[in-house]
Amino acid sequence: MDKENKENPMREIRRRYEERHKEERKKSSKQFNTRLSTGVCDEINAFLEENELTKVQLVLEGYRSLKKQLEEQKK
Repeated sequence: MDKENKENPMREIRRRYEERHKEERKKSSKQFNTRLSTGVCDEINAFLEENELTKVQLVLEGYRSLKKQLEEQKK
């Protein structure tokens, strides 16, 4: 299997592309690595699927909501 992967021309093209654009990708986006219990994660995923939402939408809306709450508390 390793031999096949090394000889796959499409894989080599992708690898070279990723190497060339690695820094650009790092500057354009970040990733949160977090752990949740399985139950909570399943509940969140079911909610997102049921409401046709993405995890990105959840994070952004949660951030905006918390930011607004905290700003109002400071007043």
